[in-house]
Amino acid sequence: INLENVNLVEFFGVNNSNLLFLKKSFPGLKIVSRGNKIKVAGSEEEIDKFQVKVEELLQVISKHGSLSEKQVEDIVIGIAPEDAFPGENGDEVLVHGRNGLMVRARTSNQRKMVKLSETNDILFAIGPAGTGKTYTAVALAVRALRNRVIKKIILTRPAVEAGESLGFLPGDLKEKIDPYLRPLYDALDDMIPIDKLNYYMQNRIIEVAPLAFMRGRTLDHSYIILDEAQNATNAQLKMFLTRIGPSAKCIVTGDLTQIDLPKNQASGLTTAIRILENIDGIATVYLTESDVIRHRLVKKIISAYSKEGEQNGGRTN
Repeated sequence: INLENVNLVEFFGVNNSNLLFLKKSFPGLKIVSRGNKIKVAGSEEEIDKFQVKVEELLQVISKHGSLSEKQVEDIVIGIAPEDAFPGENGDEVLVHGRNGLMVRARTSNQRKMVKLSETNDILFAIGPAGTGKTYTAVALAVRALRNRVIKKIILTRPAVEAGESLGFLPGDLKEKIDPYLRPLYDALDDMIPIDKLNYYMQNRIIEVAPLAFMRGRTLDHSYIILDEAQNATNAQLKMFLTRIGPSAKCIVTGDLTQIDLPKNQASGLTTAIRILENIDGIATVYLTESDVIRHRLVKKIISAYSKEGEQNGGRTN
């Protein structure tokens, strides 16, 4: 691969840090730099993948004149070159979080999720772990609260997973429930100062509760997020969706490859997506492994489990 007319220091990184990361990311290839050339040996498929990544990195240098280690990592794990520069696509900051954190939609499907949430009252966001569906949903809810579009945020999840029942867990009700709701708390912790978050929760402006607690309520003037919805039954999901008041917004997130319900019990999320897809005001966005922004290995893990799921009829256990 020729690297003509390229700033080699920018491409290879300080002390060849970028090159070392590329070698680590493609362990099946032998990669050697020789002046302004890279020699690569290995399988044709892996070489093709490597060449695509190199071309994307060169595209970034050509456009911006620089290349950081973080941008190299983002591009190698699958984020598009234009997404490695958040904000340059006109993406607004959804939330200014703690310690200067600026929460944005970072991938094309996350941006699609933001756009669809603005034009639909109910949004299904479906995708594997690490694609940012829950985090983006919480950011949208926090933004709506700060802009006084809604008065309350309600975050909920099914409270029974992997065959465990709350009755067999130690502690009082809050101690039993909190482990299931931890990912929602973690997202809130990033976006709201701790003193204000405590105030919101003590005054029930932000409410985090298991799905079963939604029965019999009418949820209005609220931004409601149902997380891990693949573990809700048909009856539970119908109950939840019919709680929504006329001034409420709702995002339902789930991963259809990680259903923890008993094998003889169908996921209500699959049914809901199918029967509600043509209703005006309800939309669905599918996030994929290309939206993963966690550790670079997460994408490979998701891909491996997807292949296993295909061999086992679409379900991994």
